[in-house]
Amino acid sequence: MSIVVKNVTKIYGKQYALNNVSFEIKKGEVVGFLGPNGAGKSTMMKIITCFLPPTSGDVSVCGLDIWNDSLELRKKVGYLSEANPLYYDMYVREFLEFIAGVHHLKNVGAEVDRVIKMTGLELEQHKKIGALSRGYKQRVGIAQAIIHNPEVLILDEPTTGLDPNQLVEIRNLIKQYGKNKTVLLSTHIMQEVEAVCDRVIIINHGNIVADTTIDKLPRDSASLENLFHELTQK
Repeated sequence: MSIVVKNVTKIYGKQYALNNVSFEIKKGEVVGFLGPNGAGKSTMMKIITCFLPPTSGDVSVCGLDIWNDSLELRKKVGYLSEANPLYYDMYVREFLEFIAGVHHLKNVGAEVDRVIKMTGLELEQHKKIGALSRGYKQRVGIAQAIIHNPEVLILDEPTTGLDPNQLVEIRNLIKQYGKNKTVLLSTHIMQEVEAVCDRVIIINHGNIVADTTIDKLPRDSASLENLFHELTQK
């Protein structure tokens, strides 16, 4: 398994952000982590990527444990947080070369060329990040997440605020990457999961309320929204 989550609980004060959460994701799966705002999606992703320790429970990624193998585990993971922290005063290519250096990659120029092509940043690579549209900033965020060719890609709300054309392009990019890798992406939009993912895990108030493959979901938008509403109102 690429990701194994066992009985993970995270408590802030007296509030349970995650309550005994367990799931597994195999290599080659693109899994949507779906839930309303505040459901626990970002907290779970921060735990998987070793940015935040759980109160209790265990997580392993590619056989590496978050408690004992944190540094090695991070090398296997690409992560785009919801905030997408970028250095706005750096040029796109300069920033990606910097990230490649952080990962101690060989042939930095070739690796930067690879992700620039994958993410459609050829015409933007010599612009400052701060001058880019939101859609292109998201592309830069994804490029930095995949530059070290990680086995597991974690994307937190990667399409928030994008226009319809940008949505299609970013979704296609995620699907393409997920053909050979493992992808976990969070969203609160049911149609997004249907468009990109093989499987959906629905979380609400820190509890898993559904875990199913996309082909078992209703096919029409109204039924999808009704199902989501039903599961997240319990």
